[in-house]
Amino acid sequence: MHALKRTGWTVFIGMLPALIIYIGVALVPIGMSFYYSFFNWDGLSPMKFIGIDNYVSTLKDTIFWKGVQNNIFMMATGIFGQLPIGLFFALLLNRSLKGIKIYRSMLFLPVVISAVIVSIIWGMVYKIESGLLNGLLSVIGLDAWKQDWLGSPKLGMLSVSITYIWQNYGFYMVIFLAALQNISEEIKEAAVMDGAIGWKHFWYVTLPMLKDTIWVILIFSISNSFRVFDLIYVMTAGGPAHNTEVMTIYMYNNAFQNMNFGYGSAVSMLILLFSLIAIYAANLLTRRSQ
Repeated sequence: MHALKRTGWTVFIGMLPALIIYIGVALVPIGMSFYYSFFNWDGLSPMKFIGIDNYVSTLKDTIFWKGVQNNIFMMATGIFGQLPIGLFFALLLNRSLKGIKIYRSMLFLPVVISAVIVSIIWGMVYKIESGLLNGLLSVIGLDAWKQDWLGSPKLGMLSVSITYIWQNYGFYMVIFLAALQNISEEIKEAAVMDGAIGWKHFWYVTLPMLKDTIWVILIFSISNSFRVFDLIYVMTAGGPAHNTEVMTIYMYNNAFQNMNFGYGSAVSMLILLFSLIAIYAANLLTRRSQ
C-alpha cells in the first residue's frame, strides 16, 4: 500500500510541470475569455458590464451563422476527406517497399510546412491569370472551366477545403500507420488462413482493429476544423462577402479589427461550445456503431 502511494505521488510530481503549463496556457485563458465575454471592452477604456448582450448580439448576427456553416463544411472536409486519404496512404505505406522512408517523408511533408507558406503556394495555384490550375485547363483545351477559384462565392470554400485536406492528411496518415504496425501478425495470419484476404481482410480485420484510433483521429479532426484560421485568413481573409469566413476569423475581426474584446471573447466561448457539441455527437455515433 505504501509503495502504491509513493508511486502515485511520484507520478503526480512528474506530471505536475505539464499540468501547470496546461492550466496556464489553456484553462486560465478560457476562464479569462469567459469573464471578458460579459463586458463591453476595447482593451483600453474601463470595462462595462453588459451581461449576456454579447452572446445575444452574436447569435443574432447572420455573418456569425455563415461562419458556423463554413466551419461545419470544414469539419465534413476533415472527416470525409483527410481521414480516408490518410488511411489510404497509411495502408499503402504499411508494407516493405524499396525507398519506403522517402515516400513517407514526402507524404508527410505538407504537415511540417507553415500554414502561411501553404496558403501562398495554393494561392499561386488558384490565381486567375497566372495560376497553375487555370493554366493547366488552358493547355488541355478547357478554357471554359477557368474560374476565379478563391473569389467565387460557390467555389471559394471548396478551393480552401482542398488546401486544408492537402495540408493535414499526412498527420492522420502517420497515426494510422502507427496503429497498423501495432496489429498483431498472428491475427493477420489467422485471418488469411480463414480466407479473409484483400477487401475482406481490410473490412473484417484491419478496420475493426482501428476503431480506437479512428475515434482519436475523429476528435483531432473536429477540433482542428473549429480552430482553422491562418490558412483561410492568408488565402481569402474570409472573402468574398464572408463566403469563406469561419468563426475564428469572425472572432478575430471583431476582437482585433473592431477592438471589441468582450464581443470577441463571447465568440470564442461559442466556438468552444460548438466544438464540444460536435465532439459529443461524434462520441454518441461511435458508441452506437460499437
